[in-house]
Amino acid sequence: MSDPDISAACRAVLDEPDPLAKVKAARQAARDWRAGRLDWAFATPMPNRPARTGRPPLLPPSQMPKRGRAGSDRARIAMLHALAHIEYVAIDLAFDLVGRFGAHFPQRFVDDWVEVGAEEAMHFALLERRLNAYGARYGDLPAHDGLWEAAEATAIDPIARLAIVPMVLEARGLDVTPSLISRFETAGDMRSGRILRRIAEDEVDHVAAGVAWFRFLCSATRIDCVQTWQSLVRLHFRGVVKPPFNDSARDRAGLTKEMMAGLAASSDLPHTHLSRVRGGNS
Repeated sequence: MSDPDISAACRAVLDEPDPLAKVKAARQAARDWRAGRLDWAFATPMPNRPARTGRPPLLPPSQMPKRGRAGSDRARIAMLHALAHIEYVAIDLAFDLVGRFGAHFPQRFVDDWVEVGAEEAMHFALLERRLNAYGARYGDLPAHDGLWEAAEATAIDPIARLAIVPMVLEARGLDVTPSLISRFETAGDMRSGRILRRIAEDEVDHVAAGVAWFRFLCSATRIDCVQTWQSLVRLHFRGVVKPPFNDSARDRAGLTKEMMAGLAASSDLPHTHLSRVRGGNS
């Protein structure tokens, strides 16, 4: 009897509706892959949508309540909840990327994105624990489904998926997280600030993985990376890629100013913000 394959493990993550059970499934899939207990094969199809419990309720972005600026416990809970939702969906995005598109790539693609999925699960667990410290939990507030809608829109095209999810949507986290850290720390919540610093450092690597594998596909098909990325963003991204950009973090991830040129004007965030993010992992 052959070993189970990686696509079955990915499907198990996507089919788990309970958030904490999904975290456990993601970590188990990563352990099994690292230990060689999963074959590099893709016999199991991915679902159109991951399983959900109904909590949190999903609203259109335009109907989401304002979260405030972290000056109160209520505002900080809302911000942590929004971040937890992003990380929760990111677990599914990473494992869907592996299970749906892994056959298009070398085996190290699976190595990279299984590791990303495990880290997203860790991020969610950290944020859920922080919510618990405030007397709240994930699912208490509404959220929107924009991240998974982007996955649905790119479900048949690996280069489009890489162009939009890690290189646009996840890259936005590089831009906004420094200001979120500052808000929490100004409010005296240093623990949340430390968690966000850890997440920010990991997300640079996640975006970098997206850029690297996007460039791999461009090289394999002999197409221009910059022009192709810009075209795919204009085709698939609903909205405007707008500054301010954390150019230093984007550059570390491989999203150069050359790539951003033509999509939006470049604008650096203060370098003191980035130095605080980098300093959080010592």
